[in-house]
Amino acid sequence: MSPKIAVLADPVADQIAAGEVVERPASVVKELVENALDAGATAVRIEIEDGGKTLIRVSDDGEGMGREDAVLALNRHATSKIRAAADLIGVGTFGFRGEALPAIASVSRLELETSPDGETGTRLLLVGGRVEAVDDAVRQRGTTITARGLFFNTPARRKFLRAPATEARSASEAVTVLALTRPDVAFTLASDGRPLFDLPAAARPIDRVHALWGRELADTLLPVAYREGPLEVTGFAQRPSQAKPAGRKAHVFVRGRPIKDPFLVRAAEAGYRSAIHPGDRPSLVLFLDLPGDAVDVNVHPAKLEVRFRDKFFVEKVVEEAVRAALAPLEAAAPLTPGHGPGLSPPWEGLGARLPEGVPLELFGGGGGFADRRQPTAQLFQVFDTYILFETDAGVAIVDQHSAHERVLYERVMRQLSGDGAPAQRLLLPLALEFTPPELEAIDAHHELLQRVGFEVESFSGRTVVVQTAPNPHPRFEAARCLQELVADLAGGRFGGWTNRLERFAATFACRAAIKAGHHLDPEEMRELIYRLLTATLPAHDVHGRPTIVYLPKEELERRFGRT
Repeated sequence: MSPKIAVLADPVADQIAAGEVVERPASVVKELVENALDAGATAVRIEIEDGGKTLIRVSDDGEGMGREDAVLALNRHATSKIRAAADLIGVGTFGFRGEALPAIASVSRLELETSPDGETGTRLLLVGGRVEAVDDAVRQRGTTITARGLFFNTPARRKFLRAPATEARSASEAVTVLALTRPDVAFTLASDGRPLFDLPAAARPIDRVHALWGRELADTLLPVAYREGPLEVTGFAQRPSQAKPAGRKAHVFVRGRPIKDPFLVRAAEAGYRSAIHPGDRPSLVLFLDLPGDAVDVNVHPAKLEVRFRDKFFVEKVVEEAVRAALAPLEAAAPLTPGHGPGLSPPWEGLGARLPEGVPLELFGGGGGFADRRQPTAQLFQVFDTYILFETDAGVAIVDQHSAHERVLYERVMRQLSGDGAPAQRLLLPLALEFTPPELEAIDAHHELLQRVGFEVESFSGRTVVVQTAPNPHPRFEAARCLQELVADLAGGRFGGWTNRLERFAATFACRAAIKAGHHLDPEEMRELIYRLLTATLPAHDVHGRPTIVYLPKEELERRFGRT
């Protein structure tokens, strides 16, 4: 019987290996730029033609190579990054397998020019992975690699490439992601001679975000800086009020390496719970730094995935990091553009201006605020809807409904997991009629209704009797609130919430909060402001709308010609 198993010829094996690394022109761009960064480049220039099908050229000012190293670098598994299997633990470079360059060479006409000192240089020419020429070259310190005719020797694969514009966008995205990892490196990208972007080295990560995506997006981002145990999470998370259902940016990096991990993105989104409307997707740029032995980077041919030693710990810390970024009042939305991460916080010194003498029973009691001794702030209500007060950095404007909605939501969540809410027995019980779906919603949420203060009993037919009701504020209308609450629960208005208790609390808070148009006396305004500023997530209501916006003092002075 003739043998069925044979060792593949080198050209076939090389093309199979290339298929794991080189999927499209963007893959070539990614690998070559990563090599440039690993070589210590401070400036990288990328040029593509015909979407990268005709030409891809990456030039850098890195350490370059001598002739012997340049020739060896084109062999499979030749690398300067590791020497033994143990070196894979904690490897900090983008590349380490020694597969990218020979894989690219096997499916293109490749030219490599390099010099380690700017005096002696080498030029290599390869066709389909075979060395055709080795010559001297004159160039500055660094390396230039040019790949022409990608997949020229595998026409079947070349047919699967997309239109040039699509491939160019993909290559641009690959460079964008790497540019985020290294704001200290300058990047230039040109397509068919037309510059797509020219990024100078940036002093701060937010400056690189601004250069890539514009001030409009950069100003919506909040800084993330959080550490628990060996894991540090930094980067940026978008203000909840700017989150949208589509068009968001989401990038995650582990030890400086861009990865694709939907579970980490989902963990970050969980940090927005009760701060955005279900279905909205915030933009995120997160950098995770942890010891090398806590993560395995050698699990994906293109190094796009990693495996964590403690996956659940990492996801928990990412969620907490985002939530911590949203908690400070710096998350409040500005009335005017220009307040982005890294600028002075608008709420510095606000504690010195908190009002005193708040009667604690107005909005539910508790908290011990009456014992504090602080100067009295002047509060103004306009349009019976907004509360204005001064901060050290400008003027704050609070939406009274959104603010009370946030306060109520957090209180109700505590009540649902604790002893429930105090309720007042009605002097005259309410008899209310509901539709059959609404009666089903009452039955399904009977215990939760009771825990927030509604004692509801069946009477006859479609009628129920309400014996007790909560009293979240003096203008509370128990019948109207219960009717709207039950209608929302029956109609699924808050159906995007996956947690049943959170959905109920958000629905109740929305319907029970004081409304726009309610006139508040000074004591009520003081207590509402205090309770908002001491909430866990004060800057946004349960729909992701801002509870506070501010007008910086600098903007006032600019408008009145004082600057």
